[in-house]
Amino acid sequence: MDFNIFMNDVVDAARKDIREAGYQELTTPEDVDQVLVQDGTTLVMVNSVCGCAGGIARPAAANAIHYDKRPDQLVTVFAGQDKEATEKARQYFEGYPPSSPSFAFLKDGKIVTMLERHDIEGHNAMDVIGKLQAIFDQHCKEV
Repeated sequence: MDFNIFMNDVVDAARKDIREAGYQELTTPEDVDQVLVQDGTTLVMVNSVCGCAGGIARPAAANAIHYDKRPDQLVTVFAGQDKEATEKARQYFEGYPPSSPSFAFLKDGKIVTMLERHDIEGHNAMDVIGKLQAIFDQHCKEV
């Protein structure tokens, strides 16, 4: 099997997973600027093709939002794929080093907190769901 074809299939599946969960893909720096400056709460899932993204982060992203409180906006950028969009999003994550997969929580366009790779890798999806929902409890309105 051709490696590039294999990787395209992996990337396509990862994109589909997060879109079907209800997240809007931001694929350009302009998309990022347009969305991340909006008022309200925003969860940014920094997607990746690594195993902890597929086995932990994406399932957590999909399931954490089925909760009494959740962010106003659910968006994603894809590290290693949409490089310029991811770089632009990371400019909003002031004080945090690049990390993927990860979750950034913003309020009114400003970073509040992040779950970095070390908060995901080595944990299970339920742990990450709990961490995300604790953030939602503290910062989000009931839906």
